[in-house]
Amino acid sequence: MKIKSTLTFAALFISILGFSQEPDWEKLYKESQKTEVYEPVPPRVTPGDSSKDAPSDAIILFDGKNLEQWTYDNPDNTETWKVENSILTVNKKAGSITTKDNFQDYQLHLEYRIPEEITGEGQSRGNSGIFLAYLGMDERGLFEEGYEIQILDNYQNETYVNGQVGSMYKQSIPLANATKEPGAWQTYDIIWRAPRFKEDGSLRSPATVTALHNGVLVQNNYELKGITPWIGEPTYEKHGPSPIRLQAHGDPSEPISFKNIWLREL
Repeated sequence: MKIKSTLTFAALFISILGFSQEPDWEKLYKESQKTEVYEPVPPRVTPGDSSKDAPSDAIILFDGKNLEQWTYDNPDNTETWKVENSILTVNKKAGSITTKDNFQDYQLHLEYRIPEEITGEGQSRGNSGIFLAYLGMDERGLFEEGYEIQILDNYQNETYVNGQVGSMYKQSIPLANATKEPGAWQTYDIIWRAPRFKEDGSLRSPATVTALHNGVLVQNNYELKGITPWIGEPTYEKHGPSPIRLQAHGDPSEPISFKNIWLREL
């Protein structure tokens, strides 16, 4: 028993002695250098003063001054999209607006406000949306087609969960309900990667979206099954870079306001 204890102590002493030896730092540094990479050097981007401010390489879609980057569905009714005090406000029956330029993969920042004196319920309460890639109207000219992330007041308003704010409409339920009360400014920060198609029109890779609503993750690299129609199943049809669209839903609960809209192409 005594011999066994002595051997155990000796083994422990040798073990401690081995760990106390100085590492061969020069050898370790050389091993580390084998996995170091120095090119390509990332481009320098100057961030905004806050997380909401546009970085230096952003494309400004709305700067509070005008809507030069957008086209109107109803050119004769442009007064229904009003720019006042650096804020863009849509009223009912205004028709949606669409960017003049097309985009493929991007980071989008947008801020919106539901009216404080909101009325309606369910889908008729502060309903709008962001079409991350807008593909035009359906064959009947009735419904917008594309990939929509929902804007809706769900502060104290229940609806079908794949149609509430933060959802990829009728397709992906948001991971959380991060809605602020009506009258408060709210934010979306979205990473969009457009689908890719083969020459024959078949899908090569699906669209993906990551979205934060008011700083809370609501879509985590979700792979879309196709467009987000109001009726019917999602499908893909071959397309390329597409415009972004802000929806005017035409509900009595509008006007909804927007500000500080910018994107970075990826």
